[in-house]
Amino acid sequence: MRLALCEAEKALALGEVPVGAVIVRGGKIVGTGFNRRECGQNALLHAEIEAIGCACGRLQSWRLNECALFVTLEPCPMCAGAIINARIPRVVYGAPDPKAGACGSVADLFAMPFSHGPAVSSGVLACECTALMNGFFRRIREKE
Repeated sequence: MRLALCEAEKALALGEVPVGAVIVRGGKIVGTGFNRRECGQNALLHAEIEAIGCACGRLQSWRLNECALFVTLEPCPMCAGAIINARIPRVVYGAPDPKAGACGSVADLFAMPFSHGPAVSSGVLACECTALMNGFFRRIREKE
């Protein structure tokens, strides 16, 4: 999760919402990503989507069934769908997302009867992940 926080810091440096993701297989990093929606003006450029794309490219497979995804913020519905489709068996996230979280905060897509669904661990380094997000939005409100 600390590496995912480093990815989130990259997003923060670009003025993006600071979300970072890392995909690990067999103890090795196979994919990383951070939020780039504003820079790319593309709604699809979430940290998880970037990390999944990176891992698929490195592993030359769309099946990430031996991987774990670590992300600083609870995945949204789009990212949860991508996680299911990539067959990722384990998701670890830091901060809950009470506005768009799809792992239990707003909905729980992983509890639905899809053919694949990951085990989920939440609250890992939650204080650090939440502080990063809260600081970002506090600075935005101060500028307004």
